[in-house]
Amino acid sequence: MAGVLVGGAFLSGFINVVLDRFISGETYNLVVGKKLGPELVRRLRTALLAAEALVADAEQKQFGNQSVRKWLDDLRDAIYKADDLLDRFCIKAATQKQVPTFLPSFLNFENRQIVNEIEEVVRTIEDLERCKESLGLEKISTSSSSWRAPSTSLVRGNMYGREDDQLALIKMLNDNTEHHLSVISIVGIGGVGKTTLAQWVYNNGDLMKQFVLKAWVCISENFDIVETTRNVIKGILGGACSLDDFNSLQHALKEKLSNKKFFIVLDDVWSDDGDKWSYFMTPFQYEKKGSVVLLTTRGKNVALAVQNCRPYFLKGLSEDYCWSVFANNASFPESNGRATLEEIGRKIVKKCDGLPLAAETLGRLLRTKHDVQEWNKILMSDIWELSVEKSKIIPALLISYFHLPAYLKRCFVYCSLYPKDYEFEKDELIFLWMIEDLLPPPKRGESLEEVGCECFDELTSRLFFTHQLLDRVVDVFVMHDLLHDLAIFLAGNFYCNAEKLSEEEEERIQTRHLRVDLFHCDSKLYNLISKVESLRSLLFIGFPHPNFDIEKATGEILSKCKYLRSLSFHKVDVVPSSIGTLIHLRHLDLSYCSIKTLPDSLCNLRNLQTLKLYGCYELTMLPSGLHNLVSLRHLDIRGTSLEEMPPKMNKLIHLDILSDFLVGKHENNGIRELGGISNLHGSFELKKLENVVDAKEAKSARMIDKKHIECILMEWSSGDEIVSNTQTEREILDSLQPHNGLKELTIKGYRGTIFPDWVGHSSYQNMTNVSLESCKNCCMLPALGQLPSLKALSIEGFDQLKSIGMEFYKNEGGQHSSHIALFPSLERLVFRHMPCWQVWQLPESETFPQLRVLEIVNCPMLERNS
Repeated sequence: MAGVLVGGAFLSGFINVVLDRFISGETYNLVVGKKLGPELVRRLRTALLAAEALVADAEQKQFGNQSVRKWLDDLRDAIYKADDLLDRFCIKAATQKQVPTFLPSFLNFENRQIVNEIEEVVRTIEDLERCKESLGLEKISTSSSSWRAPSTSLVRGNMYGREDDQLALIKMLNDNTEHHLSVISIVGIGGVGKTTLAQWVYNNGDLMKQFVLKAWVCISENFDIVETTRNVIKGILGGACSLDDFNSLQHALKEKLSNKKFFIVLDDVWSDDGDKWSYFMTPFQYEKKGSVVLLTTRGKNVALAVQNCRPYFLKGLSEDYCWSVFANNASFPESNGRATLEEIGRKIVKKCDGLPLAAETLGRLLRTKHDVQEWNKILMSDIWELSVEKSKIIPALLISYFHLPAYLKRCFVYCSLYPKDYEFEKDELIFLWMIEDLLPPPKRGESLEEVGCECFDELTSRLFFTHQLLDRVVDVFVMHDLLHDLAIFLAGNFYCNAEKLSEEEEERIQTRHLRVDLFHCDSKLYNLISKVESLRSLLFIGFPHPNFDIEKATGEILSKCKYLRSLSFHKVDVVPSSIGTLIHLRHLDLSYCSIKTLPDSLCNLRNLQTLKLYGCYELTMLPSGLHNLVSLRHLDIRGTSLEEMPPKMNKLIHLDILSDFLVGKHENNGIRELGGISNLHGSFELKKLENVVDAKEAKSARMIDKKHIECILMEWSSGDEIVSNTQTEREILDSLQPHNGLKELTIKGYRGTIFPDWVGHSSYQNMTNVSLESCKNCCMLPALGQLPSLKALSIEGFDQLKSIGMEFYKNEGGQHSSHIALFPSLERLVFRHMPCWQVWQLPESETFPQLRVLEIVNCPMLERNS
């Protein structure tokens, strides 16, 4: 397997994070270099670099070699310790700098203790480096050569369960007979059968008789356009090609293909370099109509990189067809067709999760084994514990993993913390990656959240995640079972679910990330968790058992797990004040807790980046010192009972996600505090706008400058009150105008009689959803007909509205071509609870050309023929 770690080793990424954060740059000059001393820092750096040189080789040799696997685990454990100690050192130094201490002798003792522990870590890493010869570890390059045999066009064995896919591909081919070159890509996870399907097409006589030329070329990871062009020519000629330079090769290929109908297969394509593909495909433009280039790839981005490429996504086989593949390769029932073996075999097939190559691999392993014990052994084993020589599915899936950059490898392995078939939500996972420093540093002008989004999308494009719609509304992502098994194997003891812990594993001190189902917790398990003192992530889920005292147990754990960076627990009534001692904490999720208050000590967590309080419906106020959380990037207070924001929110300048802002009545918690928070992203709800005094105060919020907000709700909570000056209300809303890249707008409880001009202005090109609710004083709707992208419009609770006329469709002074329909994209229009609405006037010009749903509810005065 030498030379396959294309993207760099998993552990190499972690080592570089430690080196970059602590042993170079400002942190070194201000803290580490002075406190640790140059000699210890030099030894740590040397030890880390020496170990890094070996990890690429070790990560390949760990499959089937327990000694190498243990060496990797010990090294990872040491790097975790170094990272935690250096992080603590820097946090303590920052605290001492900002807050004078009266206990210098104690702090000096703690500093000396940290130095001693770092020296011990350095010795451990040095000892591990000295083991390289006995383990046969050496420095290797991260080249792109593959250890797999190239594919050929010959069909090998039977194909099961692909009738529908065959028909779909035949249709795609036939649809192209009158068109120019067609490029089709079969896209699917490793081992799903892409090459086998392409071989069937290539060898189908009825399909191929229309083509004059055909060739099969296996490309694999290294897409060399010169060599690939030469191989296409060799495939067409059926022999050698003596040409060397690219120009001669392209001209030769053009000459061979000109005015001929051809079928070329490019198997196992990895490159998504659009420039390379543009150069490579040039000779194919001179073909006869109906020519086809068929790719097989495991990356969506490859299909996007090739111009005019139509993807066909190949899914896994059904369980019954997977059983057919398994039984055929296991010589079942010829070997021994007992019902017991079939029962075990079908359980084995479930592990394959639709991958025919996995079913073939496991079937062949049992081809010569005829007793129940041997079959049970395979059932109970982990596929990833098999040797590479015995299993084709391991390299088939490993190559996808090895192609990931080091930072994506770490993001992928983090997913092992969750159970199989877990429905990941993109934003939640990205925040957890951020907390663990798994993401690469942002480029100039880019936020870390945007980097996380790119990483997630990259894993999705490489089919590590599959997109699904939960309840047809929520976007979730699921990982294939065998890829999840790979993540668990690579995670080792460092990531686990609580059910994996047992009394026999009390020495499992290497665990750093733990996920716990509260219902299955008892005192013994909590005691066990509290012994894993180096935990970095502790995620509690579910409801606690009625007989279990969660508050007491949680307090004990928090007092011992001092290195926690991510903490999530639900259904507790009280957050212990000891939470304030977790100085490493970056992520705190208290969603759905029955808490009424938060301890003031929470505001000591200067490294906290995420605070989630979603669904804490009994929570009525936040601590007044919340502005001290200077690193906070994400504050979620949806579903709480807060009346106003705490003071000085404008100090939280790093906030990227703020779910709600409730305008207070005082200067230090009014709408002016929003002015300093300029980098908000995503959805934002601005509530209690009745507390805004005038337009000048509203303008100080600088809503128009918050360019990254996509969806906004503006709400007045007391819409039923009589206001003294409706013009002031209009001016306030006018001063709250958001940027024109907004996608969704909701205005609720607005107290003016008419809307400002920006509501419905045609410059809002991206606006897809508008909802206007409970605007009880309004007697006229805004002009919304010129919003080019508006798809859904909901209007309800306009008590004073009597007529909808031409003002609804366009501004009097607005520029609108008579040739363009009004409401050109609107698909859904809803009117509800309009007690005085009598007349609805329609314009003579084309209106609502895309309307699919019209809903009118509780509008009793509307004239039927209006």
